[in-house]
Amino acid sequence: MAKALPPVRVLVIDDDKAICEFMETFLTKDGFEVTTMSDPARAPEEVKVGGYHLVVLDLMMPKMDGVEVLERIRKVDSDVAVVIFTGYPSLETAVKSMKLDAVDYLKKPFNPEEFREVVDRVMRKKGLLRTPEENLHRVIGETIRTLRKERGLTLKQMARRTALSVSLLSQIERAESSASISSLYKIASALDVRIQDLFGEY
Repeated sequence: MAKALPPVRVLVIDDDKAICEFMETFLTKDGFEVTTMSDPARAPEEVKVGGYHLVVLDLMMPKMDGVEVLERIRKVDSDVAVVIFTGYPSLETAVKSMKLDAVDYLKKPFNPEEFREVVDRVMRKKGLLRTPEENLHRVIGETIRTLRKERGLTLKQMARRTALSVSLLSQIERAESSASISSLYKIASALDVRIQDLFGEY
């Protein structure tokens, strides 16, 4: 039975709420657990208690600049990966960021694919990169949950329709267990879709 990795937790710190919303949507879609914050002064305490793997930090904020925030974060967590992004890149801030062990320094607006590559590199370094198999389990689980909810079915009702246990269905939806082909066939029949529809866009 494949055991899913715990979700990778990302903290986005930017005084621009629109950017926070965009980053939350973008990263959540990629399977991350995202928290956003527009007040940089609260960031060190949040990092201290939040168990984050990655912090995405804007450099230019009105109350406190990103380098100062990064200095404070490093006092409470020397290991969390930090990616700096800024609309006003300069050699001076890039050097300061790297001295404080930022893993990358990106210019806004950034290219989403470039950002994904940076995140992949961070995850690989931290040993958190998903294997293709784990990604597939996650996609199947999310697709099944979405289809089930669209049809207004509870896990109990799905269990009755499929003759699978509530606990197994729940584990498949949370990507904590890999479903056999026969289980996927029963789930697809219960949801009135083709088995390949459960693989999303994979």
